[in-house]
Amino acid sequence: MANILEINNLTVHFPINIGTVRAVDDVSWQLREGEVMGLVGESGCGKSTLGFSILRLLRPPGEIVSGQMFFQGRDIVRMGEKELLGLRGRKIAMIFQDPLTSLNPLFRIDQHYLETMFTHDRHLKKEQALEKARSMLESLGISPDRLLEYPHQLSGGMRQRIMIGLALILNPQLLIADEPTTALDVIVEAQFLDLLAHLQKQFNLTIILITHNLGNVAQLADRITVMYGGNMAEMAEAGAIFANPMHPYTRGLLSSIPNIKLDQPKLQTMPGSPPDLVNPPPGCVFHPRCPRAMDICRTRKPPAVEKDGHLVACWLFS
Repeated sequence: MANILEINNLTVHFPINIGTVRAVDDVSWQLREGEVMGLVGESGCGKSTLGFSILRLLRPPGEIVSGQMFFQGRDIVRMGEKELLGLRGRKIAMIFQDPLTSLNPLFRIDQHYLETMFTHDRHLKKEQALEKARSMLESLGISPDRLLEYPHQLSGGMRQRIMIGLALILNPQLLIADEPTTALDVIVEAQFLDLLAHLQKQFNLTIILITHNLGNVAQLADRITVMYGGNMAEMAEAGAIFANPMHPYTRGLLSSIPNIKLDQPKLQTMPGSPPDLVNPPPGCVFHPRCPRAMDICRTRKPPAVEKDGHLVACWLFS
């Protein structure tokens, strides 16, 4: 299967008053066409920054310091603003974390759809655009009459579906979903994940699912990338990650999830806190919390190596 996206040695910094936040540190990975990649980790690990970097939507003072991102053979890092406008929405789309703040409260839903379509095709007739919007809403299980309503008149689940529709209306090849279930209750969340799985098959979408919820990626993802402290810790097929996690951080994440099938009188926890990305620890950023840390972990950053189908950045396997 061909790669639709290749990221090579991407580094993203946020210069602030007290120093420089190393939000993404020399990350490299590939995304296959038609797959769902789960991007997981604790808050502040760099997963959302990576997603925004792919669309070059980093807010100042964030900047891509180095690296390459090839989408269908073209380096996004070197694209000009005109090229980026043709890329965003039409070829790569994003579902943002909070649909209520992502939708303009002064625009009706039809105005959101018309603006999105007219931005990329000014020759499109208004009635044609509205028909596309009605068809999209019906495919999402929403009555077309809702096009005439405002965001505040819709439930959280409906607003999230509206955001999905806006992301899909131009038939992009890649969809980035940034914590798409954060504001949803568990029932609506389950419905949303079922809908996303259905749309992925219907439109043959390639999806990056950014989340801290391992249950979500277990349900949807083909492969999983685990991030920690701006670094990629481990990447493998979803089944392999859950059956045989290799990186100590991945093991810690999975062991801290309640499992009704196991006799767990007490949940396991990882000691310590995520690293300070202004002054990250030397060597492996996870070593202050790692139960298997060695001397080399405290001085040298481990390379990512292949081991039994996993790509893992740990000196235990180097």
